[in-house]
Parts: sequence; C-alpha cells; structure tokens
Amino acid sequence: MDCLKSADIVHLSDPDFQVLEDGSVYTTSSVVLSSGQRSFTIWLFSTDSQEEREISVHLEGPGEVLNKRPHTEKVLSRAKRRWAPIPCSMLENSLGPFPLFLQQIQSDTAQNYTIYYSIRGPGVDKEPLNLFYVERDTGNLYCTGRVDREQYESFELTAFATTPDGYTPEYPLPLLIKIEDENDNYPIFTQKLYSFTVQENSRIGSTVGEVCATDLDEPDTMHTRLRYSILEQSPSPPMLFTMHPSTGVITTTSAQLDRELIDKYQLLIKVQDMDGQYFGLHTTAKCIITIEDVNDNLPTFTRTTYVTSVEENTVNVEILRLTVQDKDLVNSPNWRANYTILKGNENGNFKIVTDPKTNEGILCVIKPLDYEERQQVTLQIGVVNEAPYTREASSKSPMSTATVTVTVTNQDEGPECIPPMQTVRIQENVPVGTRNDGYKAYDPETRSSNGIRYRKLSDPRGWVTVNEDSGLITIFRALDREAETVRNGIYNITVLALDADGRSCTGTLGIILEDVNDNGPFIPKQTVVICKATMSSAEIVAVDLDDPVNGPPFDFSLESSDSEVQRIWRLTRINDTAARLSYQNDPSFGSYAVPIRVTDRLGLSSVTTLNVIVCDCITESDCTLRSGERTGYADVRLGPWAILAILLGIALLFCILFTLVCSVSRASKQQKILPDDLAQQNLIVSNTEAPGDDKVYSTNGLTTQTMGASGQTAFTTMGTGVKSGGQETIEMVKGGQQTLDSRRGAGYHHHTLDPCRGGHVEVDNYRHTYSEWYNFIQPRLGDKVQFCHTDDNQKLAQDYVLTYNYEGKGSAAGSVGCCSDLQEEDGLEFLDHLEPKFRTLAEVCAKR
Repeated sequence: MDCLKSADIVHLSDPDFQVLEDGSVYTTSSVVLSSGQRSFTIWLFSTDSQEEREISVHLEGPGEVLNKRPHTEKVLSRAKRRWAPIPCSMLENSLGPFPLFLQQIQSDTAQNYTIYYSIRGPGVDKEPLNLFYVERDTGNLYCTGRVDREQYESFELTAFATTPDGYTPEYPLPLLIKIEDENDNYPIFTQKLYSFTVQENSRIGSTVGEVCATDLDEPDTMHTRLRYSILEQSPSPPMLFTMHPSTGVITTTSAQLDRELIDKYQLLIKVQDMDGQYFGLHTTAKCIITIEDVNDNLPTFTRTTYVTSVEENTVNVEILRLTVQDKDLVNSPNWRANYTILKGNENGNFKIVTDPKTNEGILCVIKPLDYEERQQVTLQIGVVNEAPYTREASSKSPMSTATVTVTVTNQDEGPECIPPMQTVRIQENVPVGTRNDGYKAYDPETRSSNGIRYRKLSDPRGWVTVNEDSGLITIFRALDREAETVRNGIYNITVLALDADGRSCTGTLGIILEDVNDNGPFIPKQTVVICKATMSSAEIVAVDLDDPVNGPPFDFSLESSDSEVQRIWRLTRINDTAARLSYQNDPSFGSYAVPIRVTDRLGLSSVTTLNVIVCDCITESDCTLRSGERTGYADVRLGPWAILAILLGIALLFCILFTLVCSVSRASKQQKILPDDLAQQNLIVSNTEAPGDDKVYSTNGLTTQTMGASGQTAFTTMGTGVKSGGQETIEMVKGGQQTLDSRRGAGYHHHTLDPCRGGHVEVDNYRHTYSEWYNFIQPRLGDKVQFCHTDDNQKLAQDYVLTYNYEGKGSAAGSVGCCSDLQEEDGLEFLDHLEPKFRTLAEVCAKR
C-alpha cells in the first residue's frame, strides 16, 4: 500500500500467493521451499493515473533470514497460518436431509478468545439468499436446500472470526463451495428434424450432412461425452448411410443411390452421453435425406420409325409429334428434350421444336415443298437432354434417333411467274404497231404456257398492248427513253397470268429502251448574273437527255449575226460539258441576250438564248434587274430600312432649315456679328466616332489649295461634299462656287455656322446674307441626305439609322453654351425666369 496507494489492479507472478485488499501477502496453498528460498514479483497498476509499479519479493526459510543482514529487496518471512481454508463441496440436487452439514470453520484463536463466526457472499446475503448459514458459536456451515450446478457452479463465500467486542483476530477467510455435477441433463439435438440432400450415384464416403447435440452437464466430463448413431433407416436395409460417432457427420456407404428407384430416405438418429454406455442418457431425432436427380437416363423415342404426309405449297403447319421417354425428374433440365434434324433437311423445309408441357417433338413445315421436285422426304431426328449426360463412357450412345418419312401430296397449282422479272429490248424510235416478245408464265405441272391467259395490270404511259393468249406486246404509242417514267433506260409494265380455273400470278416485264440520238444538248440555267466588281465571266453547263454514247463532249459557239454580241462576248471551253462566257470591251451595266449553240458528239445541236445580266454587285443575290431593260444603271429596290433612312433624312433637313430660318430672323432683329473664333463648331454627322482631321478631302479626289502672297486663301472648285477623316463638314463659298478651307494655320480662317445664333456669317470681312446661305445649303443638303445612307460600294451603311435615348424636353431658353461668348446683354431676359438650380449658371452667362 505504501508503494502505490491508488493501485486497483494487482498481479502476481506466482499463483501460490495472493495479495489482500489491505496489501498483505498470503499463500493460497501449502508452500514448500525445496531449495530453502523462493522469489516472485508483484505488479501494481492504477487505472486513474495510468501508473505501474513492480515489487520483487524474495522468500527464505526462518533460519536463513536470521543469519542475513537486511536486503535491499523486501523479504517476507513465512508465518504459521492459524486460519486456513478448508476444501468444501456438495452434490447438486442433493436430497438432504436439510439443513445439510457441509463443514466446520474453526480458528485457533478460539483457545484464547470467545470467537463468533459469520459468513457473507452469494447464497448468504446475495442471490440466492439464505442458501447457506453458519452457526455463530461452533462455526458449523450448513446448506438449506437443493442446488442446480447448471445454475450455480460454485459459491465464493467469505468467513469472519470476531470476538464479542468486535475485535477480529483473524483475517477474512475466503471459502469456496464447489457444486459437484450430476448427470441430470439429457443431450439434446440442435434440430428436431434434419434435412439433407445428396446426388444419386454419389461415390462411397460422400458427405450427406452433419448433426449436432448439446448437453448442459459439466463440460469435459463423462456426463457430456456424446456419441452419435443411426438407429434405423426407412426404407428398409440395405443400410446406405453411416454416422461418425463423435462428429455426427453422415456419409454414404454405397454408390447405388438411384433417384428413379427411391428418391427419399428417413433416418432415426440417437445421441447418448457417458460416451454411449448403456446407462447414459440419450435422445433421438429424425433426418430426411433427399436424393437429387442427375441426368443418368437418356431420352428414348417410343418408336424408331414414323410416317406422315404434307400437301405441297403449304407452310407453317404441324405434320407430326414425336414422343420420348425419360426416367429423370420431370420438368428438370435432366428431363427436358432437345430435338435435332440430323439428315434430310438440307433445303431447310422442316423445323422441329419441343413442347414444354409434354416434352414431345413437334415437326413443322416452314418452307413449301414442291411435288414436282420431290414426292418423298426421309428425315433422321435425334434427341438429347438439356443437361449433359453424367454417366461415364459406356457402350450406350448418348443420343437416341428416329426416322421420319414425309410423303408430299400433289396440289392443283396455278400458273407460276418465274422469274418474276423478265426483260425485252426495243429501240425507242420503232414505229407504232411493232410486235415483240412479252411476259411468259408456266404451268408447274406441265411446264408449258398452254392455256394461260395474260392481262395488262399497269402501263404508266399506255405505250404497249398485251396479247391475251400469247402475252406478246405491241407498240401502241411512240416510245421515249427520256420520259420521266423510264428509270435507267427501263420501262416497266405489270402483267397478270391466269389459268383456266382462275388461279393467277403476277410478273413484271421490263422494256429496255435502246437510246437513239433524238435530243440535242441544252443549257438548263438560262439566266446568268455577272457581278462586274468581282467577276469577268460566268460558267455555263449543258446537259443532254440522251445516253452518254450520244452526248458529250459538247461544242459551244455563239449563235448570233449581231456584231455587238460578237464584240462583247467570248466563249472558252472548260471541259466536255461546260464552257466559260466572258465579256470584253467593258460593257455597261444591264441585261444582254446571248444565243449559244451546243452540239453533241454526233452533231445534233440546239440553241439556248441566255439572259446575261451585268450588274454592279458583289454576289449574284445582290443584283436584281428589271426584265427586258438594258440601262447603264441598276434599278435599286429599297428595303424598309432604306425607306426609313430617307424619311429620317428628310426630317433632319427640315429641322436644319427651320433652325436657319429662326436664326436669320433673330439676327435681323439684333444685328449681331458672329465672333471670329468659331473653331470646333462645324456641323458634323453625329454618328461618327473617328477623330477629326484638319485636311479637306473632296469626294472626287481633286481638291487643290493655293496660298496667296497676302496670306489669303484661294479655293478651287470642289465636289458637293467635303470629308475630313471620317467627319463631314458643311462649308460655304460665296457665289456657290468656292469652299472654305477647314485647315487651321497662319493665313487661314475656319468659319462655320454658329450653333446658337443665326444671322450673318463674316468671312474675311465678307458678310453673307441668309439668302446666300440658303442657296448654298439647299442643294448640298439634298444631295447629302440622299446619299448619306450608302457607303462607297453603294450598300446600306451600318451606322445610318441609330437609336438614341430620350432625355426629356429641352429648355424653353435654348442652349446656354454660347452665353460666355456674347458681347452684349441684349436678349437675355429669359435668364430671369429659369428654375432655381440654373440661376447660378445664368448669372455667370449674363456676367452679373
């Protein structure tokens, strides 16, 4: 206890010693020191702190201990025990009389003290209660009733010896009461009925199954030593099974298990304890052994020969059922039969299948038989099981066979249209009334055409007639190999053949039309578009409806006496069927009629007049000319966006004119002069995003500029529009024949309309009136609006019609952007009526 006070687990290396709860070490049995000394080890372990301590104990005889000095190790001297356990046992299920005396507990200290004895533990103050008690004064131990060892194998009691005043001169005495076993429990099988299976014809020693029994008596005693055996077998012997006496494994003792004779056995089995001695206890159980089927019996035909008949030309009919016998388990793979036609079905006329219910073989005709070819057919049919045969090699064949003779009976048949497709060859230009071979049908019995009548069922164009008796055809209308109903040069008609009894068959007569060169080559595409901007020629292709023998190569030539056609157009051959038509001498835009003659290899020709359109376009789909019109300008069809662009341009023109009129009217009242510095106030197209350029460009590229000695600029005549790096500027020239240079620099003055103020425009001391401005702007704005929606290729410009966000109504006062440039305060009364948020800006503009 001093070593590790919290120790709760104690182990000793020597089972002859024990450690009590107070830490004292005692012997558990009589210890003999054969060599005069003995050592062992005590291990202490604390589960709370996970600590472990080890104590080595060395035990020596009393004489040796007195002669030695104290050792570093703890030395225990063996003292005389005054209080020792007494072996005690009792027989289970004892008949008494009760209370039954077991033994006396006695302490040596009773010689010096008055000792009272008491016990505690299971059977006393724990379940089962009050089974044992001890007399206080004598220490006699008694049992009060029967004890079942299977319920309580032993009782561990603790005996105490105390004096009347409570002094305990002895340590508590562990007292073990062992219950001795009695053979009072029968061995019991784990199942009342065992079921096992084993295949028939199994080898000797094959395992069938294993039985098991239990006994509640004390293990490893004769009471639980069990022995198994078979008491009887049903059906009666010979015995076919044996059981191992110790393990309970059942095995076969014979290889003659035959399911077809006996399919089930019942065994009465026994298990007995006391190793099977006659006085041992025993019980019995039943065991059912089922014999599993294997394919050890072949199916055999009940008859080896069969005879049947079938009418010719009949199909999908049952003509015979073949039966077999099989002793194996019904409806199992060992019993089900598979039939096979071994011989006689080389043409595939027959098929045999198995009826799943009766296991019969059903022989059917799946392809019609012909009496005229064969009147009798002999078949050899074999049968096997689905499961493979399990018997070892023997002289018996694994397949049973039978012979079936099938007689084919005659049937009065109708005519046969064989082959169903027949052909004749006729030239397409033969005269009407020409006779030729037709379709022929035959009587299968006589192999002749006598007595067969013919009737035409279909003739798409009504070209021929069919003779009713002979089937010959007569040309009724002119034949045309190039007709739509002719496919690959073959014209098909359908003929019905009938015999005297009305039986019929249907056949097809293909008339192979031999081609005659009766079609000249022609050009199917008679309208040709040449986009002058990207093309200088067009490819034309000719076709010939005749056979290729009478077709290409073609010869192309211009068929016109008009010198104008010969001057403009030229033909060049590309291949056997195509030529290239190209223009020369730069023809104007328009439509031209160009006759072209195409001749095949045999000299047959035709003239095709082509409508050639020379157009200012990029692709053919961009060009559309009026039919029959030859002009130098294309008739442009305006789409909805173009019309909308024109309307918006007209509206813009009216807005500009209205602004000019208002500006002039106001200028006439106030007589204001435009400021000189008007840079960056050009009227520009609002949808351009490119940066401006001071250079002036003419639309015709002929802009010239000269510098006078006095620094004034002389301007040459220019086009109607002036472009400056993608930014258009509307500029004025006095008299309508000059333009203002928009370039900045020494000696140059850039003047445009003021965006806020109307009136005069002063240019180098020249003042222009409203009429001068109007005369200059009116024609140029009209031209601008007309062409502003097209680009250089006269296509619809992508940035013409744009959508702008609505920003609300404008101020009644107009723009205030020019207020800072005003030289006077006249006409600024409207600044007094602005809203509060604009008053500060108004004060700045008015310079108040």
